[in-house]
Amino acid sequence: MGTLYIVATPVGNLEDITLRALRVLKEADLIACEDTRHTARLLARYGIGTPRESYHKFNEESRTPQFLQMLHQGKTIALVSDSGTPLVSDPGYELVSQCRKEGIPVVPVPGPSAPIAALSGSGLPADAFFFGGFLPARGSARKRRLEDLASIPATLVLFEAPHRLLDSLEDMAAVLGPRRACVARELTKMHEEFLHGTIPQLLETLRARPAIRGEITLVIERGEATEPESVFPPSIRQHLEEEMQRTGLPRNEALKLIAKKRGISRRDAYRELTGELSAAENPEQS
Repeated sequence: MGTLYIVATPVGNLEDITLRALRVLKEADLIACEDTRHTARLLARYGIGTPRESYHKFNEESRTPQFLQMLHQGKTIALVSDSGTPLVSDPGYELVSQCRKEGIPVVPVPGPSAPIAALSGSGLPADAFFFGGFLPARGSARKRRLEDLASIPATLVLFEAPHRLLDSLEDMAAVLGPRRACVARELTKMHEEFLHGTIPQLLETLRARPAIRGEITLVIERGEATEPESVFPPSIRQHLEEEMQRTGLPRNEALKLIAKKRGISRRDAYRELTGELSAAENPEQS
């Protein structure tokens, strides 16, 4: 039986590679890379000529059986992502999961990780944190996700694309409020930058820039666990209007949210809302 090694590689600076990782990459029969061209630069830097094959979200389903067969034949595979620790918002889950099911040894080779690097340099509490990966690209889904994260009593660590950063910060300001936060950009690279302030302050600072570039990790101050609301507006309609104004969610999403808060089904909330609207349109019948 072969072994699957999960090898962490640099997030930027190529010197951030462990001696163990270099040895495993040299001795492996194959390196499974998210992008073979990207990994080639790291391998060339250290004179490693191990064969490599691509393994990313578009071919994960077809390549997994091939790699499993190699492992059953006694081959050693080193799994790497473009940067940092594999499986952390990167491909690899399917292969590792199948290896565990089939009794194939899986050995992590720890090293660089953008969420940990950002957290450690953020100046925010690191005793408890929640890594949420990338936020949804669509505004309504992003706000809904932030609503879910808002009451987690831990520092939040998130990834974001530079072209969506301002929109995400606007939604964070609306949903999370003026929490302290840190924008970590281009970690370990030449233009590494840590910006600190409240979410509204960071939004104002970044709006003034002509462009935002680079890979970005957000670290956000923890929220407080809150007790479920017990006092609501007297009508579903009023509650819905207030929720839409507060979060910017579309009508259907806001209705789903207030139904959850009230502890009723979305169908019951819709039925009650329809009744209130009907009564408002026909006051003589109410």
